[in-house]
Amino acid sequence: MKSRLNVIDNSGAIVAECIKVLKNARWASVGDEIVIAVKKARPISDNVSTSSLSAAKLRKGDVRRAVIVRTKKEIRRPDGSYVRFDDNACVLLNNQQQPLGTRVLGLVSAELRFKNWVKVVSLAPRVI
Repeated sequence: MKSRLNVIDNSGAIVAECIKVLKNARWASVGDEIVIAVKKARPISDNVSTSSLSAAKLRKGDVRRAVIVRTKKEIRRPDGSYVRFDDNACVLLNNQQQPLGTRVLGLVSAELRFKNWVKVVSLAPRVI
């Protein structure tokens, strides 16, 4: 809890803080849904164009749901190998469990595909 995560979509948030794990567990891993508070967001310009409407939705202090896509804690794969990333990262979700942004700007873990986050995987430029 209270972990800081990078937001790797174009929703307007930059840094988020985990405030709740949405399963009966003490911690969350890749593919788990969490509740976050936006700690740092991109500034909202006065002349909002139609392409940046999703960026206009988020401000500092907003509470949203997100899915974890990368963790610094290593993840064991079925073949016995381990995968670990340099940071903790998430993608923000809307009320229909779909990504809030239209692009994912970094690597995501392949475990998302097995946890039925196929839309997030399809938006990502690279899956590891």
